[in-house]
Amino acid sequence: MIEFARDTRADSIARLGTQPIALAAATLLVILAGVASMVLWRAYSGTAPELDRTASTRQLQARAAQASEQLVEKAKGLEATQQESIDQLQAVQDQLQTVRRLLAAQQADTRKLSERVSSLTDAIDGLRQSYASAQMSELSSPPAVRNRSVRITAHTSSTVQHRRGKSGS
Repeated sequence: MIEFARDTRADSIARLGTQPIALAAATLLVILAGVASMVLWRAYSGTAPELDRTASTRQLQARAAQASEQLVEKAKGLEATQQESIDQLQAVQDQLQTVRRLLAAQQADTRKLSERVSSLTDAIDGLRQSYASAQMSELSSPPAVRNRSVRITAHTSSTVQHRRGKSGS
């Protein structure tokens, strides 16, 4: 069996040895036919893949440039918006500082007024106490003495009027 296998190999090599020129010629003809068909197709269709690739590359570059310009414009717009926001925030902070100062001034005024009101309240309380003590001292004095002074004043005035009436007649 081994011998049979050797014989088969020898036959196949022998067959290839007689046909390599024909096989190479057929392969060359197929390759030449393919190249010729591609040349004819390009010549009659008017489009070349290289030109298409170049045109598509230029379109991609133009789109990329346009996208870059749009991104730059958007970045500038965002920068301007951010600057406006910063300016507005600064203005709000300045207003807040002003409000804080006004609030501190109002609180100081409120404290001063509160102190004045408390001092006036103390003065009024002192006056009330002195008025109450004066009333208490008048109430604690004997009523007869008071009535007596009223009687003396009334008697004196009636005597004076009575004497005038006699001397004028």
